[in-house]
Amino acid sequence: MQTESATLTEEREITEFSRKRPRLQDLDLPLGKRTRLRRMFYEHGPGGGTGMFLPIDQGLEHGPLDFFANPDAVNPIYQLELARRGNFSAIVFQPGIARKYMRDYAGIVPLVMKLNGKTKIPSDERALAALTGTVEEAVAAGADAVGYTLYVGSPAQPQDFVQFVSVKSAADRLGMPVIVWAYPRGEAIEKKGGRDSLYAVDYAARVAAELGADVVKLNLPKFEPDRAKEMPKPYDELVLSPQDAMAKVCASAGNIPVLVSGGGKLDDDQLLQKANECMAAGCSGLIFGRNMWQRPMHGALAMSGKLSDLLHRYAE
Repeated sequence: MQTESATLTEEREITEFSRKRPRLQDLDLPLGKRTRLRRMFYEHGPGGGTGMFLPIDQGLEHGPLDFFANPDAVNPIYQLELARRGNFSAIVFQPGIARKYMRDYAGIVPLVMKLNGKTKIPSDERALAALTGTVEEAVAAGADAVGYTLYVGSPAQPQDFVQFVSVKSAADRLGMPVIVWAYPRGEAIEKKGGRDSLYAVDYAARVAAELGADVVKLNLPKFEPDRAKEMPKPYDELVLSPQDAMAKVCASAGNIPVLVSGGGKLDDDQLLQKANECMAAGCSGLIFGRNMWQRPMHGALAMSGKLSDLLHRYAE
């Protein structure tokens, strides 16, 4: 029998959690950060304050495994050509790949340089992404932002916070936007509904805001009925649609632009539905990697065109 609280929860309207999508002109940012964010969110990609980012940091994070689905994608030129022809706002590279492959695309495809990472070989029980580059390297490479993975809830979180502050301080000094990959990890979070629960993703969004992220990358929360009671109250009683859940997360991020991660490979309809729900919930853009470059080029370009058209509908 359905309880009264569950019924009320299901009847909640998205407006309870929704926020206005942040506009660059309303953000309190120094000139350097404002200039670089404008290039990505207005001058490249779909524009109008929306962003479509192509991450290719999975070679470090997952190893060559992800390239088996499309062997052409093992060559970073494949992703650079996809970003150029597919009207992406920026591409995401680790420093080594950026230095070796960006030369012919400098000024054509904006660069987000990822400054930390880890391999998939150790478990995530004490997840910590070590530094792999510096903000100074990103400036020298002409990057428009740097990326930092923050493992919220990991036992290594204190070290992670200190490491992030060092990156953020340099980025603030040099006018470089910081995009935080806010990912819940660790045994404690697994005991509270799991890394992709609404509680975990919502908490990660707020942590990124509290620590000073300029943009935050998040996963779409997943609702698993058999694990709902593991989440702290009142999350254990919230029953929200994917769009409402993402709206809740965006509200927790405050006035920080939110990018939603693509995650594992989805079919066309699933990917477009996910993108539309997240943009309607208040996200500022998409950061889809495997869902783009694991496709053959003609399919990837067709999907990037559909996503770009979708983002145009949410432009300022």
